[in-house]
Amino acid sequence: MRNHRTPRLARRRALLGLALGWPLASSAQDANELLDYAPRAKPPPGYAPDYASVVRAAEDEGRLVIYATADADLVRPMLADFRSMYPRVRVEYDDLTSTELYHRYLAETQLETESADVLWSSAMDLQASLVRRGYAMTYASPEASGLPAWARWQDQGWATSIDPVAIAYNRKLLRAAQVPRTHADLAQLLATQAGQLRRKVVTYDIEKSGLGFLLATQDATAGPAFWDIAAELGRLDARYVSTTAAMLRQVANGSMAIAYNVLGAYATGQAQHNAAIGVAFLTDYTLVLSRIQLISQRARHPNAARLWVDYTLSRRGQTLMAQRAGLYAVRSDVGGDTTAARLVTQLGTSMRPIQNDAALTRHLDIAAYREFVTRWRTATGQK
Repeated sequence: MRNHRTPRLARRRALLGLALGWPLASSAQDANELLDYAPRAKPPPGYAPDYASVVRAAEDEGRLVIYATADADLVRPMLADFRSMYPRVRVEYDDLTSTELYHRYLAETQLETESADVLWSSAMDLQASLVRRGYAMTYASPEASGLPAWARWQDQGWATSIDPVAIAYNRKLLRAAQVPRTHADLAQLLATQAGQLRRKVVTYDIEKSGLGFLLATQDATAGPAFWDIAAELGRLDARYVSTTAAMLRQVANGSMAIAYNVLGAYATGQAQHNAAIGVAFLTDYTLVLSRIQLISQRARHPNAARLWVDYTLSRRGQTLMAQRAGLYAVRSDVGGDTTAARLVTQLGTSMRPIQNDAALTRHLDIAAYREFVTRWRTATGQK
């Protein structure tokens, strides 16, 4: 029973399938028959012979459902490459906000309806909550040895990439000399340029975006300027949205001058193709988050999920992630500008990774969540 699946999601899946070269079929039965004629896959080079049983079981399952916060356009090359490796596995990729992903999965789990096999999200605290509450399957990936230790969450979650948090700005609306270097600079800019910036600043709606909430709570812990920034956002009648993509569109078209707390990988990728967008990493500290992937404990296609996780953690998948998706790969044997190693060099001592520790989920406690959101609303004038 999938009544909650909207026509929009179905259409998005269909368009993604066409883009990946999936054959048109007049019915689900036709599609399954076409998959049956696809060639059998072999284990990737270097894998143990018994991995063939995982591949065969995944082909028999024939399907993989992924809920993810990564934009479908970014990961389309990876999905196409995965399908070239495993043509008998049909992938359904749902591009959701972090809050939608989390609450939809929990609702479907409670209703015991079909849900995602793989959950892939940049909202680290929500992913950590799922792991700690027993929603993640334990899996010893053969690619685990190629990952740094911090990228492995007890074989129940894996950091597939990292992402620095930045500000984006419209180069025509903000002069180069005005671009802030620190969070205190940003607070000062907002306080002194009300005429220039009123209704021209955008950031996350922390009640609609799990990632936005994570970044706000991390900023509040990291430095004293956060609540000053929040107060200035209120005085400037700032705008609040659910995604980095929405913020970048508004900066690009000039409706916004500054976007606060955007995902740096997305922002720098957009800036390479749009001269109107500037990107700045603040030098007092730059939050760096991990994009976490896990397999659902109740996955209906667990072997297909294992194939996907292994692919995204492999050198092949990580290389494509870095070179085509523009996401910062975590493996040390992947080269290029969008890798964790290169980011460490770029940011230096300002790099502040968000840690997977007991404090990560502290603000998800109901009382703590309400207290933080109430203070945010008061500071930003959103009572």
